[in-house]
Order: sequence, then C-alpha cells, then structure tokens
Amino acid sequence: MQFVSTRGGSEPVSFSEAFANGLAPDGGLYVPKNLPMLPSDLLVEDALPYPALAWDFLSLFDSDHDSEKLIDIIDKSYGNFSDTMSAPLQQLGENVFVLELFHGPTLSFKDFGLQLIGNLFEEQIERTGQSINVLGATSGDTGSAAINGLAGKKGVNAFVLYPKGRISDLQERQMTCTGADNVFPIPIEGSFDDAQAIVKELMGDLKTKEDLRLSAINSINIVRILAQAIYYVHAYTQLPPENRDDVNFVVPTGNFGNIFAGWMVHQMGLPVDQFVIATNQNDILCRLFNTGDYEPEPVAPSYAPSMDIQLASNFERFLYYHNEKNADTTLSQMAEILTKGSLHIPDFDASNFEAVACSDEDILNNIRMVKEEYNYVVDPHTACGFQDLDPAKTHVVLATAHPAKFPDIINKAIGETPTEDSLEALKKKKQVTYPVEATADAVKAFIEKNSA
Repeated sequence: MQFVSTRGGSEPVSFSEAFANGLAPDGGLYVPKNLPMLPSDLLVEDALPYPALAWDFLSLFDSDHDSEKLIDIIDKSYGNFSDTMSAPLQQLGENVFVLELFHGPTLSFKDFGLQLIGNLFEEQIERTGQSINVLGATSGDTGSAAINGLAGKKGVNAFVLYPKGRISDLQERQMTCTGADNVFPIPIEGSFDDAQAIVKELMGDLKTKEDLRLSAINSINIVRILAQAIYYVHAYTQLPPENRDDVNFVVPTGNFGNIFAGWMVHQMGLPVDQFVIATNQNDILCRLFNTGDYEPEPVAPSYAPSMDIQLASNFERFLYYHNEKNADTTLSQMAEILTKGSLHIPDFDASNFEAVACSDEDILNNIRMVKEEYNYVVDPHTACGFQDLDPAKTHVVLATAHPAKFPDIINKAIGETPTEDSLEALKKKKQVTYPVEATADAVKAFIEKNSA
C-alpha cells in the first residue's frame, strides 16, 4: 500500500514512511493512494476479538511488517485494556447504543491510536537504531494517551504542548504525573489551535524536522486515523441484526479525525446511513456542514474542553476526497484558508452527514437526560452526541472519555461525582511541567536542549 499527500507535492511513500514522516514534506497530510474494500467476512460474522479485527484491518494497509511482527505490536497495544471487548457496545434503548471507547489506560478513545503508535515507534527505533523526538499538541486526551504510550520507552522523548488552564485537572495530571524522564508536558498560553500551529510549523520545516528527528502523534499521523477506523467495524459487528440497517454513528468531534476515520471505513464498504457531527459551542464543523462555509472564530472555553478547537486539521483529508483526489484544488483551498482565514466550498457534498452543536447548558441537560432515561452517565463530550437524536433511527454514540475525568461538570449536572482508581491515585502525585513561550522558536530551542 502506498500513501500520497493531500497537496500532491510529495512522492508516494510506504506505510512505515508515512508513519515516520507524520506530515508530508509538502505540508499535506498522508492518505491511502487507494482505499481497499473491507473483506466481507468482517461484516457478516459475529464480533471478532479486537486484536484479531485490528490485524485484519491494518494488514490491508501495512505491507511493511510481517504478520508475526504486526500481531506482536497489536497485542502489546490492546492487551492492557480493561474490557475483554476493548470497545464494548452498550444498548441503552431500543435504537440507542453507546460504543465505550474509554477502557484503555488513559480512559479515552485516543488510547486506540496512541497505544499502537507508541509500539510502532518502539519497533521503528529498534529497527533503525535512530532515536526520535515525538512532538504533539493536545486539547486534553491526546497528550495523556500519547505520554502513556511512550513513557519510559528507550530512544524516544515526548514533547506535548497543551493550552494552559484549558483542560481538566485530571487530564493535566495524566500528562504531568508520570515521573518518566523522557516526557515533557509543555503548557503554553493560548488555545489548542495555537499549540497545533506551533507543531505544524516545526513539522513543516523540513530542515528542523530532520535535525531534531521529529515525529508526530497528532491525528496528522495517518496511523492514528487507521487505528480509529477499526472500532467502527467492531461496533457494527456488535449490533443486533435488526439494528444493522440504516446505522447512524454520532461522533463528538473537534479536530475531525475521529469522524473522518469512520467516513473513510464507510467508503471501504461499512454500511452506514449517516454520520452525525456533534460539536460543542465551538461549532465551526457544524456550521461548515450546514452551509459549506469554513469560517474560524475565536475559541471559547467550554464544558467539553477537548473539543475547544476551530482549526480542524483532518478536514483537509476529507476535502481531498471531496475534490475527487484533486491535490491541486486541495492545495489552493488550503492556501485560501491560510491567506483569507476562511473558505467557501461550492457544491459542498454533505449528504452522508448531519451536524449539531451544543451549548454548555445543552451539555448539562443531556447528561441529566441520559441519566434519567437510561441510568447511564456520560462525560461532557459524549453528552454532545445525545443532542436531538431521532428515536426512530439506530444511533451509535461514540463515548469518547470516562466521565470520571470530568467530575466537576458531572456533579454540576446530576449531583454525582464519578471516580476511577487510576485517576484518584494521580491526585497524590507531584506534577511536573515545562512552561515554554508559545512560539515555534522557543519550542524548537527547548527540544534541542532536551533531545533524545
């Protein structure tokens, strides 16, 4: 399998090269040159164990690792999840299901991609003998999941930027209380978009990227997307047969990576009626899919902080496919966003999508509603997925994080304070952070000083 850049200015590369590069040399994002069709036996049989399904799916894209090595990497990645199904499907009502994606070590859906990425980096370092510096930005869960996947691994240092004061206390503690010498959590002033811009600037400077041996953990890395696509298939095969027609996946999303992963596997043959984009009050994606206008606004802190994003990186991948793989058009449109700050997309095809936005008050109301109707507690991000559901249609809501990561908001909504043992243990540990000025030059200098 070869991977190409959405901007068309780079040569096709292999799976391992796309993974190692993260961002393509021309500044674009890697996508598979051709999307393979899902083998039919993945959709008609009962749900496979998650590692087996992951091997079947990733083997369609990874022709660089032999079967034994890929099995070993996958087993390491998903062997420490707390549920035997890894991503169990819970039925709440006749047509309402929740896909629990919070059974990994950091209690968020990001574990599915970042446990795999951590083990792929380890294999890469062993194979090449070259140390690397992993750079990423987070609005909360990406950082903690990446750090968990990389903490203590030889030959790699992890540098994770996050917006100071704009993530939950427990999300921050998951990043800052590891005690690992190779982990550098970096709080910066500003929003996630500011942190992400620094990462893109450094990753896009080819000399800096080569000199610092930088690799990416954000969903600009195509392997993150491939890993997240797997659990859509896993969810479908757990549905009762009577609910497998006209399935709607409801995806809380900020950076568009999670929902793009689902859309991509739909293009590979997964039967899906619609994807529902669920955003918080930072509703650029909701507005985009209802109007065709991409118009960023200032980021407003919300009760769902991991979705406090206005510049959705992975939309570029969807735009490339919307343009029928015309990289020149995609490049021109991305340049227009950079120069004008907005983009109108003529004849924008959103036929596979619906989009909703939730205010903070909506989030509280949805947490209460789910508790009252189903005796089930959802975190604030997942709560956005329960906005205006049609009871006549089958909906699978992706539960993106454990509610115990946001105890204050849950308590505000229903008067309960959920807890989880690993999170409670963090409250007793010392936090270590490395504040750096929010500029690419300052972050570059810090990495140079602390390079692996």
